[in-house]
Amino acid sequence: MRRALVPLLAGAALCAALLAPAGRDPAPAADARPAFPAVNYAVAVDESASLRAEDMKAEKAAAARIALGDVSADSHVSVFGFAAAEAAGQKAVDTACPRTALDAAGRDTIGACVGRLHSRTRSEGTGTDFPNAIRQGVHDLTDGTDASQPRVLFLLTDGYMDVTDSPQYGDPAHREAEGRRQLGLALKEAAAHHVQIWPLGFGSAPRLDELRRMAAGGYQKGCVDLPSARPAPHKVDPEDIGSTLEDIFAAAHCLRHERGPSRTPPATLKIAISPLATVGSIVVDKGDPQVRITYYDPSGAKVPTHGTYKHSGFELAGGNGPVEALKIVDPLPGTWKVKAEAPEGHRSLPVAVSVLWQGELRGALTMDPPSPQAGEKATVTMRLQTREGYAVKDPRDYAGLRVRGELTGHGFGPLTLDLTDDGTAPDPTAGDGSFTASVRIPRAADGDLTVSATLTATGLRGDTRSLTTGVAPGQLPVTTSLDLPAENVHPGDRATGTLAVHNTSGTAHTLRLAVTDLRGGLLSVSPDRITVGPGESGTRDVTVEVAPAGVFGDRLGDGLRLAGTVTVVDTTDHDRMLVREPLSVRVTPRPGIWQQYWWAFLAGAVALLAIAALAVVLVRHRRRVTDPYGLTLQLVAEDGSVLSEHPAGHGHKQWYEFTVAEPHRSPRIERRAHGPYAVQRNPKGGGAVLRKKGGGRTPVPVRGPVPLTETLQLALGEDRRPPKRKGTRRQPPPGRHEPRTPDHGTADAPGTPGTPSAYSSYE
Repeated sequence: MRRALVPLLAGAALCAALLAPAGRDPAPAADARPAFPAVNYAVAVDESASLRAEDMKAEKAAAARIALGDVSADSHVSVFGFAAAEAAGQKAVDTACPRTALDAAGRDTIGACVGRLHSRTRSEGTGTDFPNAIRQGVHDLTDGTDASQPRVLFLLTDGYMDVTDSPQYGDPAHREAEGRRQLGLALKEAAAHHVQIWPLGFGSAPRLDELRRMAAGGYQKGCVDLPSARPAPHKVDPEDIGSTLEDIFAAAHCLRHERGPSRTPPATLKIAISPLATVGSIVVDKGDPQVRITYYDPSGAKVPTHGTYKHSGFELAGGNGPVEALKIVDPLPGTWKVKAEAPEGHRSLPVAVSVLWQGELRGALTMDPPSPQAGEKATVTMRLQTREGYAVKDPRDYAGLRVRGELTGHGFGPLTLDLTDDGTAPDPTAGDGSFTASVRIPRAADGDLTVSATLTATGLRGDTRSLTTGVAPGQLPVTTSLDLPAENVHPGDRATGTLAVHNTSGTAHTLRLAVTDLRGGLLSVSPDRITVGPGESGTRDVTVEVAPAGVFGDRLGDGLRLAGTVTVVDTTDHDRMLVREPLSVRVTPRPGIWQQYWWAFLAGAVALLAIAALAVVLVRHRRRVTDPYGLTLQLVAEDGSVLSEHPAGHGHKQWYEFTVAEPHRSPRIERRAHGPYAVQRNPKGGGAVLRKKGGGRTPVPVRGPVPLTETLQLALGEDRRPPKRKGTRRQPPPGRHEPRTPDHGTADAPGTPGTPSAYSSYE
């Protein structure tokens, strides 16, 4: 119970967000933005002895949330408690909050006055007097109020009437019957004054049958004439008070309510806002006031909590309490993210998110054929759209929608049409947002025909569309057939189709082409006029051009579908409608360089990899063929005798560097970094190459010496590198070790143990 009461007592957050004007600098809307209508409320709270103390706390919390949860700053609310007057000086009704305007100042007073509600004691009267409670609500809702504004009475009770100790109901033996009679009269009075009664059942076992009777006895026509908007009783469970009240509040106000996920912080929760929404509120039940919330729109941008951003207006309420709500005018449709963060010690309670919204739904009306003949069967279709002319994708956005139509004309009475989207003929597909009905044109029809259709849905501003055409004669002078295939296009692109024309008359006819039923500038057709010569029969190209990307802004997202109507009118034949066909074009963002030329990037990457691989192979090959390891270097005297031999190891960058020690007494070759001489294998094959500092390079053949110093020559002895075997690593010959050179630079005999290699870093 404590967990449930915390968000309810903070219900001012929802009201403040929905009531407050959206920002100090309202964003411009594409059309005149619909405002939430003002509503007059009364909240009656049962204070009788049949409810426990914890039930009374729950009622007070619910009263606060209801009283502070309206969507218009022009609304008013009154809150009163009731029980029964059972002795002199007692009153059946106690006024807690007199009629209060729900502006900023009024909202600040609601919480305090609701706190004055309390369970009655025996000295105050503990019965339950429903007739007086309902009459008090009717009085508060009608005295000095605007009759054009809805009147809603929320009745919070367990449903058990008890007037057996109330003298005003006559003799004790007849008080119960009189109480029921008075209750019936009070309900009739409520209905006569257009007061809706929404009973909310509290306690362990509320009498839902009694609550249902009171709901049905009040005014039944709510914000729309739909079953979902008619008053009905609801049992309020303590563990689910917040979401239950939001459902009830949304139904009573004709709002759409959608629940989102619930998780403990830190967490990012997602909630979707419909493209039909014109204003809404993201409600976050934080549980703990220390939780901090950040909001991100569907494009991933962090939005402000006050002011405007990208054509949307924002106003946050309750940011310092356990419940907060962000009101958004003209919200960007799509999935919003709510990021919840909390310091250590404040992460135990889950954070829940939901959205309340109201929107606007439009329709595009077509008749096929557009100019029917008398006695001919015609199909009437109302295709749903957003107010900008975008197609409605999700059937949940228009759940509960009703479409009613009418055909009128000269020579016959009105014909009622019931348009459906259930996939039953003549409707081709269920749930595609197109409502269809068929009608046979009366044979007595003559002159103009007018077909109209009205959309009605909870939470959506209704739309009525009408289409006027004429009964066609036996044969039209000009007939046409339009072929504009639906295509996926990018902003600024063009889609081309054909218009087949056939003129049977002896005069030229001028046809006017246009795209209607969507916001101007999104689609245009060219040419907009076509002249068909006498007796001409053929086809003409027709092009539909899509607006540039800047016109769509952030609403383009990952793509949207434009749902317009292409019309062709014969201006020569009294503006006779020849074509009125739906046009559906899916517009997706123009792909970037990568999406357009991915194949070229991929081919280039493959080529670069191939070049890199080839370069690696060539480098490795050159290193292998020039590696001096295994060469035997011989010092040769002038007379051709071999003075010493030295096995070469792996070189530095494939060059084995050395010097000649004691060239005049006991000449020998010693490895020396940056020595005056260096050798490597000849990359051209056979022999080696000698490099002298400042002396260039000299090929060393397999046989025969080359000059090294003034008195010494360099020759190659036996090549000690083992042959390369396929699939095996090159190793020194069995029984031999790679020659090692001591640190002081003299070459030891092969196989000498314990001497570190002076060129091991090059191996």
